[in-house]
Amino acid sequence: MDLYYTQMLTQSLINTYKRYRSLQTDRISSLPIVILMPHSSCNCRCVMCDIWKGNKNTKQLTKKDFEVILVSLEKLGTRQVVLSGGEALLHSDFFSLCNILQKEKIKITLLTTGLTLRKHADELVHSVSDIIISLDGDETIHNQVRNIPGAYAKLKEGVQYIKSQHPQFKITGRTVIHKMNYHIWPQIIESAKDIGLDQISFLPADVSSQAFNREIPWNEGRQDEVRIPKDELPALNSVIEGLIENYSLEFAHRYIAESPDKIRKIYAYYSALEGLNDFPFKRCNAPWVSTVVEPDGTVRPCFFHEAIGNIREHSLHDILNGPRALEFRRSLDMKTNITCMKCVCYLNLQPRNNP
Repeated sequence: MDLYYTQMLTQSLINTYKRYRSLQTDRISSLPIVILMPHSSCNCRCVMCDIWKGNKNTKQLTKKDFEVILVSLEKLGTRQVVLSGGEALLHSDFFSLCNILQKEKIKITLLTTGLTLRKHADELVHSVSDIIISLDGDETIHNQVRNIPGAYAKLKEGVQYIKSQHPQFKITGRTVIHKMNYHIWPQIIESAKDIGLDQISFLPADVSSQAFNREIPWNEGRQDEVRIPKDELPALNSVIEGLIENYSLEFAHRYIAESPDKIRKIYAYYSALEGLNDFPFKRCNAPWVSTVVEPDGTVRPCFFHEAIGNIREHSLHDILNGPRALEFRRSLDMKTNITCMKCVCYLNLQPRNNP
């Protein structure tokens, strides 16, 4: 037993050193998190996302792609894979893909719309480690944002079924706050409790990048459908301060994942879009601790930056440590890079912290 724990401690120290080395040298020695997008299509038509507009041109990662990626994950010591999309559950062989990762004892997190959660529930609890569902409001607003009648009811049915059968299985929620739902923010929290979620997280809507299947950035008119207008910013601030006052226990117990200061940054982000202040400062090391692989094999350092390669041409390990990726990380100044300055989703994972 002592030998076992000695080996575990030794491996942990090696992993910590490799992750520290990656942050210091820009060469990826360890990659804690990989985001894989198995399927390009989506079963929702959300107002803040254009992924669904590409449903007629479906792309998906194959079992062979996963097997090729796995070789690099082993080299880089990856212990968590996030399956995102599109809707990953639309993949024709989703559970076989999970099995490939499970054999290597890799933690699998599923991001899902929740529409088919009940249909796949019995398999999911044995195939993924945890689930993050998208929650956009109370029942009325959620269905409006998703543009799918009955979306909320399907999501709720799936979560509550899993929780009834496996109470300890972790299911959390993530909400994009924008023009259509900021005013019912307290109801979103209450809806998360009613559904049975273990935690809820919040972030503002990306309106400026080419992520989420935007061939060109949104024009002003399209942005205005989502961004919170200048004359409503005082109302947004009032809602946020009300949350901080009325949900102090939820913040303290981390039912709300973000701290009050991070929630206030959502106001700062929207007011920055109106030119009233600078965009809020964010600590992020996503390009050093994670990567994104899209359904056609495209590799990006994160969701929002330009592609650095394709796994169908080179291995993931070689792409991440190739000249283009190395130069990107060496030259990236997050304080001045416009993509980073306007980013809504950031990751800051330190060497001693597990994903």
